[in-house]
Amino acid sequence: MSAIAKAVLPSENERPAAAEKPIVRYQKVSKTFGDVEVLKQIDLEIAPGEKVALIGPSGSGKTTLARMLMTLEKPTSGMIEVDGELLWHRKVKGKVVPANEKHLRRVRQKIGMVFQQYNLFPHMTILKNCIEAPIHVQGVPKEEAVQRATAMLERVGMGDKLDAYPSQLSGGQQQRVAIARAVVMEPKVMLFDEVTSALDPELVGEVLEVIKDLAREGRMAMMLITHEMDFAYEVADRVVFMDQGYIVEEGPPQEVLENPQTKRLQSFLRRFRNGF
Repeated sequence: MSAIAKAVLPSENERPAAAEKPIVRYQKVSKTFGDVEVLKQIDLEIAPGEKVALIGPSGSGKTTLARMLMTLEKPTSGMIEVDGELLWHRKVKGKVVPANEKHLRRVRQKIGMVFQQYNLFPHMTILKNCIEAPIHVQGVPKEEAVQRATAMLERVGMGDKLDAYPSQLSGGQQQRVAIARAVVMEPKVMLFDEVTSALDPELVGEVLEVIKDLAREGRMAMMLITHEMDFAYEVADRVVFMDQGYIVEEGPPQEVLENPQTKRLQSFLRRFRNGF
């Protein structure tokens, strides 16, 4: 691990304590595309405020795991709970049945996601990009939405670009706006899917610093899909290594990244050893 990452590693008493009731729970979740089973009987819990980094080779199932939580992919089998509620199912007269669209919309408001691509509306200003969902999804009054969005854009260093359009911004600036747009919805869980992979190398740091700042605040649980091992070591409370649709190893970053137990994780980490 680089000296920089070690210098800012939170102490154990700064990490959130394990909670009895997880904010997210996957129970025996599997996902099949055609004949390919990309997730196999996944059991995973995330505590309120916990930061979990998902690492693993491409195709290991990390993004599919996040997309199911965001209701972009439906599990083939198993259950997902968010804040004590079933996500893809609901209970009707004591029976568990598939969720309807109204139920899905309500529960997924507790979840925010930032993708590899920024997905900003090109015809809207930065401020308008960030107030649309609070107004039209949450019913927040426009004045309050503007105040909330302005404060968040200032926090991510974009307070001077409120009237700019996405095409006028760098990739790093657009990704910071995408983060602000997601966080302004005040989700209980934030998903970050390789948010720096589409950026030029010199822009990666500015986006990671924004996420680190949000992580230090501690309120939201986070699922961080990343290939930035120093970042995972510094930010995560727990690292989960996935391979071929299974969770192979998980634990505190010091254990998983510095003392991997399986040959598969040892092999995966060799490419990053210069940073450790």
